[in-house]
Amino acid sequence: MSFQPVILWTDALVWLLVLAIAGFAWHIARTPALRASWHNVLMRPMGVSSLVVLAAFVLVGLADSLHYRERLAGGQLDVEVKSVLDRVLAPLTAQTERTYSAPLATHSQSRETIEKPDGSTVRETPRLQFGGAHLADPDRDWPGDVLARITAGLGLGLLAGMLFAALLVAMLARVWRCGFASALARLWRPRQNDPAWRSLIVTLALLLLVTGAAASLAGGYHVLGTDKVGQDVLYQSLKSIRTGLVIGTLTTLVTLPVAIGLGLLAGYFRGWLDDLIQYVYTTLNSIPWVLLVAAAVLIVQVFIEQNEASFSSVAERADVRLLALCVIIGLTGWTGLARLLRAETLKLRELDYVTAARAFGVSGPRILLRHILPNVQHLILISVVMDFSGLVLAEAILSYVGVGVDPVMNSWGNMINAARLELAREPVVWWPLLAAFGFMFALVLAANLFADVVRDAFDPRMAARGNRP
Repeated sequence: MSFQPVILWTDALVWLLVLAIAGFAWHIARTPALRASWHNVLMRPMGVSSLVVLAAFVLVGLADSLHYRERLAGGQLDVEVKSVLDRVLAPLTAQTERTYSAPLATHSQSRETIEKPDGSTVRETPRLQFGGAHLADPDRDWPGDVLARITAGLGLGLLAGMLFAALLVAMLARVWRCGFASALARLWRPRQNDPAWRSLIVTLALLLLVTGAAASLAGGYHVLGTDKVGQDVLYQSLKSIRTGLVIGTLTTLVTLPVAIGLGLLAGYFRGWLDDLIQYVYTTLNSIPWVLLVAAAVLIVQVFIEQNEASFSSVAERADVRLLALCVIIGLTGWTGLARLLRAETLKLRELDYVTAARAFGVSGPRILLRHILPNVQHLILISVVMDFSGLVLAEAILSYVGVGVDPVMNSWGNMINAARLELAREPVVWWPLLAAFGFMFALVLAANLFADVVRDAFDPRMAARGNRP
């Protein structure tokens, strides 16, 4: 092979999480109650639209979680670890300018001293090496070229959206056992219990339109400009998606076992065990969270620096620090869910079916697994979905104060931290900050909207309130 696969720690955990989600989906398909609740989620247009946006981010993150090393001409392996996303975005990484350039610009942002053919010197903004290099006269050709590229990209996106809609209608026609026209009419005017197919098509079409226009413009320009060292900001923003998703998901793998175990034990057994667990999470909550995380991250950083020889590449070192950050945030962020589960377990343990199970001699652990845990699943799911956006924002905050992910790793927090110092320049370099904010805002907004829909579908109190006349 011309490459060797590389499996980082976070890659293995990400794909393990994908398998776990697939298993959970299989469990949903076999459980009528869960299937009905998720069907209610898919019936909400907002839920479907936010799920499509989240799926787009996840696809980018998964493509960036398939790493490899290229094999050089002499048979040796390249020290740089790349991903499938890097391969797809290779044109963006190859088009590196000297320094800052604004979005869709043809000239550099900074003035340089340029020598004229007659020997005189003048300070002006030079032409970019790649951005708009195909234009003979940028002042004359730029507007028409940008408009033509946007039109072509929108056309390709529209064509892809129409193709997807046609395939979806054909598939639904076979499922519903009707003609194509009848399926199209039902899809556009869904029945009472049909999923929000129209929202799926419209949202995906908008994403394809934006993607098509951006891809068309990226063939000749830097769509979101370049940073201080001339790297494409669009590439950095897309590469940062994986970091945000890893922080938001892998942290949950650490939080859930601790929060569920301690919360259920404290609420069911009560007594000295409840007092001990309450003392632990009350003490943990008394420590400022940022200071606690910062201290733990600095300890890990010192360990990594003292064991540089254990890492064969910069990517592996940065990956270990990212994994350590997930573990640290998880071990310090379980208290809220544990307190919620403890309160719910205190209520459930007094219900008749739990009292009857104890009277028949059923052991405590079995009661927790068979009777208590299934009845708090909705709280766990709602908490996980709603906490995701907070974890994504936490990475930006920690990187801003210098204790986040490794500086060499692409993340929205590192982009914001680097861009804040450039706001005082003249002219202002605003596009790296806006790009990081825009991508983070889209992901967090989609996660929050999806969390609201999941809460309404799984919370029995919200469902009962919705069923009132």
